[in-house]
Amino acid sequence: MQIITGDLLTHYIEQYPIDDYFSFDIRPYMKVCLFEKGEWIFKEGSYPDTMYYMVEGKAKLYVTHKNGKVSLIEYIEAPCFMGEIELLNEARYTKGIQTVARTICLSIAVHECREKLLADAIFLRRICVFLGEKATAVTAKYTQNQVYPLENRLAAFIQLSSDQGIYKEKHTEICEYLGVSYRHLLYVLAQFCEENILEKTKKGYRIINDKRLGELAQEIL
Repeated sequence: MQIITGDLLTHYIEQYPIDDYFSFDIRPYMKVCLFEKGEWIFKEGSYPDTMYYMVEGKAKLYVTHKNGKVSLIEYIEAPCFMGEIELLNEARYTKGIQTVARTICLSIAVHECREKLLADAIFLRRICVFLGEKATAVTAKYTQNQVYPLENRLAAFIQLSSDQGIYKEKHTEICEYLGVSYRHLLYVLAQFCEENILEKTKKGYRIINDKRLGELAQEIL
């Protein structure tokens, strides 16, 4: 993680009006942070004293089960909060969040303003709306897994998870996330290559027909 200094803090606050989410001046408690691709924003089981507001980029949320198996829960896209549950929850042990692209966040030093945050009606209302939207998105994803074919769901997932036009997620991880067999996933990826939607390369799958991919994804949006 890199702390960005200078005029960029003002730039990002002006571009992303996070000030509107608080009744007090949040700027003294805030920094601009840059995470490179593959960096951990939160390591699973850590005890964070920072809340983040992602303004650019995307990340993956993981959880490890008691049997040691690791599951991908969801993809996180900007703009969004991270660490809000840990702020509200007394236990505050976080799940793992890892970037999948270059990501810029506004970090808020929770340990310095916790009482102000927990007493701020404007902030708490915004968090309630945000958590409600997350719950709705999770429900929608579950429903989509039941009623839409893999072609549409995989197209939407590739658009969500690709970085600079390249898709290269782990097959086993995505099979579990989308609720499909390994064989079925490979079949649809091969189908996309035959239709010149994707091209298999050493770095992963390169998107060569973004329009067609978008048309397939649009079916479930």
